[in-house]
Amino acid sequence: MIRLLQIEFIKLWNNRASKVLILAYFFLLTTIALAAAIKFDFGPFQFHLAEQGIFNFPYIWHFNTFITAFFKLFLAIVIVSMMANEYSNKTIKQNLIDGLSKKEFILSKFLTVLTFSLISTLFVFVVSLILGLAYSDFTEFSIIFSDLEFILAYFVKLMGFFSFCLFLGVLIKRSAFALGFLILWQIIELFIRGIIRWQLFDGKTTDIIMGFFPLSSMSNLIKEPFSRFKVVQSAAAELGQKLELNYHVHWYELLIVVCWTAIFIYLSYVLLKKRDL
Repeated sequence: MIRLLQIEFIKLWNNRASKVLILAYFFLLTTIALAAAIKFDFGPFQFHLAEQGIFNFPYIWHFNTFITAFFKLFLAIVIVSMMANEYSNKTIKQNLIDGLSKKEFILSKFLTVLTFSLISTLFVFVVSLILGLAYSDFTEFSIIFSDLEFILAYFVKLMGFFSFCLFLGVLIKRSAFALGFLILWQIIELFIRGIIRWQLFDGKTTDIIMGFFPLSSMSNLIKEPFSRFKVVQSAAAELGQKLELNYHVHWYELLIVVCWTAIFIYLSYVLLKKRDL
């Protein structure tokens, strides 16, 4: 397995575009730390982001994983391009000639997906831990390490999304078209949601049904954290509303994404196995 990973990372590191995107991705993840130091001064009005409680334990695990998940598109481009380059540079054929089986080839790609997901998760965990220790009002051990299910959900979310990107790369072969299909699939899921909600079921039932779709199931893992802000809760209370949302990560939501991950990897292997390269 280490040999397979070495082969993949040599390919990625020798590709300038992939190298730039990977470095840009991790740089953007560190911008969360830079955001903590931002202070806005508008005359008598001063605003310091870190003082708004977003880096308090355990809320920081929820907030940071939700925000950093938006940056995953950078690595999605790398993964899709990784497969497109295999076809355009004919390295896939050369790897098979050199003795790599199609199963090992897909395994090497999946190991790359797992590595990206794991490193990203560890990076977000460390950055969040440092920010929390620096700015959180609560530093008790039990509070610091509560709600860590958001870190697990972040890892599973990345793994599922990158596996989907890998499948699209194998299916379509061209990175631009694969990324275009990714966007199109998001629109398709939104369209299906609208049809189901409009013609068939109420909002709750629609959410349950859409929870089985690939991108929707990944999105469900980490719900929006902004309504947990005290200022939002206070504003809602003043309007006579009480926000009672379920922010927890549920085991069945994790299971759905893990199942989609397995499906995408298996389909990638089936496609590759049937193709005459």
